Amino acid sequence: MTYRIETLGCKLNFSESATIGARLQQAGITPACDGDMPDVVVVNTCSVTSMADRKCRQQIRHLTRLYPAALVVVTGCYAQLQSREVAAIDGVDIVLGAEQKGNLVDYVLAEIKEGGKLVDVSPLRDIRTFAPSCERGERTRYWLKVQDGCDYYCSYCTIPRARGRSRSGSIASLVDQARAVADAGGLEIVITGVNIGDFGKNTGERFIDLLRALDAVDGIARYRISSLEPDLLTDEIIDFVAASRAFMPHWHLPLQSGSDTVLRLMGRHYDAALFRDRVERVRRVMPDCFIGVDVMTGCRGETPECHRESLALLRDLDVQHLHVFPYSERPGTRALAIPYIVSAADKTARARELQALSDRKEAEFAARFVGTVRPVLFEHPHGAPVMHGYTDNYIRVSRPADPSLLDRLVPVTL
Repeated sequence: MTYRIETLGCKLNFSESATIGARLQQAGITPACDGDMPDVVVVNTCSVTSMADRKCRQQIRHLTRLYPAALVVVTGCYAQLQSREVAAIDGVDIVLGAEQKGNLVDYVLAEIKEGGKLVDVSPLRDIRTFAPSCERGERTRYWLKVQDGCDYYCSYCTIPRARGRSRSGSIASLVDQARAVADAGGLEIVITGVNIGDFGKNTGERFIDLLRALDAVDGIARYRISSLEPDLLTDEIIDFVAASRAFMPHWHLPLQSGSDTVLRLMGRHYDAALFRDRVERVRRVMPDCFIGVDVMTGCRGETPECHRESLALLRDLDVQHLHVFPYSERPGTRALAIPYIVSAADKTARARELQALSDRKEAEFAARFVGTVRPVLFEHPHGAPVMHGYTDNYIRVSRPADPSLLDRLVPVTL
């Protein structure tokens, strides 16, 4: 039997999908080749925006039409939040929530024998399990899930209702997974989760202690922290990463808005001054580091003045990339009570303005390093004539494909 996995959404979803794929293979179900008709199709969904929901519905319908004889399993955030809607789509056989995702293979094996439609989605209060995940799938970097869920309940966000309360793996178990990656020849691990700075709520451990333990694992040359809330980014964490053996000079910090008015409406846990302080603190001790920033634009309450405040902060900060999200209304969120609504045209214009700023900042950062030598880990070209990789400080590098460079750290003159 063969399978195909379709993943939508965040890096955490990709990590979990890779783990699902590995467990399917352990059960004797192998990846389908291009053009084959898979026996099992898994769709790991996202629900961060209404557009994400729509893309999930479209992709599920597309796959059920493309593979009418396959056992179709839908899981992820959209499945958790809209299980009845998903189950009503013709051709969907199994719908699994956040609590059930880690046991997906067991459900697949059972339904192959029994047939019929199955929906198993736990209510929010019963989402308690931390399902470990550390795989790379067809990628070069491994994704180590250290935390799941979120207790922040920002006014615009549905993710706490989709993934449940904050919970983590133990440091000992995560270090064991990192050692297994090293034993398999892996060189780089991305630490991922929903709110990873909140690590250890259920274990009594601290995120900084996890970083220290992972840094001591022989064989892992690189770690990257996928995203860290600015109010949880302490001086202790910054200083450790700056001096560490294997943590790269690369940060991703969710700002969402540079306007204090909007941050209050969002229910965020910091203001623009704190965010500025964290960026400047990082830059002082890691002058060559790459800093990416999440920015949401066009949210309720974001007046033209608020947008200008946010844009002015981002122009002034020494950050390199803006991951821009146009705001999307989500049913059941507190943001719907905010009266000021930004038009679709204004959202699009603001997003373009922010994206142009991001493009300029990223190009300027890369230009600083032309002619310098940086270590690059190249990724598999998958048959393409050009291969890509990233420097330690996350500059994307391209060169003609050369299989001899795979899974090696190579000094490259940029």
